[in-house]
Amino acid sequence: MKRLLERSHALLTAPVGATPRVLALVAALLVVPTYVAPLWNLTMFAPQYGDGLRLDIYSYKLEGGNHGQDLKEINLLNHYIGMHDLAEEDFREFKWMPFVLGGLALVFLRAAVMGRLLDLLDSLVVFTYVGLFSLWSFGYKLYSYGHDLAPGAPVKVPPFMPPMMGGAQLANFEVYSYPGLGSYALFAVGFALAAALVLGVRGTRRRVVALPVPAGGP
Repeated sequence: MKRLLERSHALLTAPVGATPRVLALVAALLVVPTYVAPLWNLTMFAPQYGDGLRLDIYSYKLEGGNHGQDLKEINLLNHYIGMHDLAEEDFREFKWMPFVLGGLALVFLRAAVMGRLLDLLDSLVVFTYVGLFSLWSFGYKLYSYGHDLAPGAPVKVPPFMPPMMGGAQLANFEVYSYPGLGSYALFAVGFALAAALVLGVRGTRRRVVALPVPAGGP
């Protein structure tokens, strides 16, 4: 057991090669697009809206298509079915997400500078947790908006959940929801960190296995 713990500690604290460090640096740079590109896009089509109503969701704001007019139209339609207006002040995620993304970039930079396998593992674990929590928060927000309908709304519709991914028919609207450029950048972050960890494990494991075993060890 002692020998196993020693080798595990040696593996996690061993320095990795140049390629995993570069990949960690790439992961940090890939966070930048999340500040200038939307994370998600929703588009609604109906006979009276042939060109569609578009809504881009950034890490810190909502932006409607047609110079913001689409968001006003969406909120007007929401009023008829008793759905709350889509307002930035109701999205608490906008208050913390830019800081969390910046914190992730700093964690990735630290991994690139420190260059230990443990730092790469920490980066991937933290990124995975933030990503899963953000997806859950987004899904819960969609569920809440579609189920918390005002009982006195002019148009009665059963509770619903707008799609997180793909398309769905909601009344006479076809609603499509897909990741934006910012989310694709985050997907690339995950691939870069996973590749860095795999390459780091391969390189350090060969060196650790070659370490001599102390005499008299169990």
